[in-house]
Amino acid sequence: MDFKLTIFSDYICPWCYVGQGAVNKLKTEYKIDIEWRPFYLRPDTPPEGMDLPEYVLKARENGSEEYLHQLAEAHNLPFVSTKRFYNTRLAHEATEYARQHGKANPFHKAMFHKVYAESQDPSDWSVLRAVAEEVGLDANDMQLSVEGGKYTEEVAGQVQQAYQIGVSGVPTYVINDKYAIVGAQPYEVFKNALSQILKK
Repeated sequence: MDFKLTIFSDYICPWCYVGQGAVNKLKTEYKIDIEWRPFYLRPDTPPEGMDLPEYVLKARENGSEEYLHQLAEAHNLPFVSTKRFYNTRLAHEATEYARQHGKANPFHKAMFHKVYAESQDPSDWSVLRAVAEEVGLDANDMQLSVEGGKYTEEVAGQVQQAYQIGVSGVPTYVINDKYAIVGAQPYEVFKNALSQILKK
């Protein structure tokens, strides 16, 4: 049986990044069609980004940082914490361009790598263009399309749709458009969910 896994995520969410580990492992055991969808963790982030808010710094001090590193290490994902909250609108719209050209998943993966393995800014066109070239897209065409607002409405609509189905935080994983798992959960949580669905 095939599973459809829709993942709502944002490029400034480190839990979304490390959550890839469990998903990658699932892909080796099940036939899964994965679709990444946009969400804005901080929709009020200005275009130039912003300093990390106090609650994030406190969470890091209280162990979230250490746990993120452990999860990343467990799944062989290089991980460097972000120093700022970046604006991710351009990155999501560039991802939509990639989707329209059949490259959404590799683009998404490469974008995550830039942010969390290389400390790059996902709102910087030099970074977005580098990712486009890496996955075989036309960087000039992508930049013209995104800067021209071609995907703004589409991405905004997808984010709105996420709210409508009850997504309030990321990562949120929706299996077969029915069952939701929220947060970067251990691999066993996903495996148990898929086993239960198979029994039904």
